[in-house]
Amino acid sequence: MEAFAIKLKEQIITHLNLEDLEPDEVGLDDPLFGEGLGLDSIDALELIVFLEKEYGIKIENPEEGKQIFESVNTIAKFIEEHKKS
Repeated sequence: MEAFAIKLKEQIITHLNLEDLEPDEVGLDDPLFGEGLGLDSIDALELIVFLEKEYGIKIENPEEGKQIFESVNTIAKFIEEHKKS
């Protein structure tokens, strides 16, 4: 799972155009929003679109988003549990 989380980190940085950020600067459990990486609500929408396009996962309940997008590891865990074969 850690290898997948590292790949996911790179995908997120690329997808959100975080050009000033290197993957090794983002901890797998670092908060993505607020005091952590500093992502905002627009980034959350971009992540939702990314999950649907890349992994075929649709987030039905927006309230789940807060928990899902807490960190790279929480996103990776959600993908592993919900991705379509």
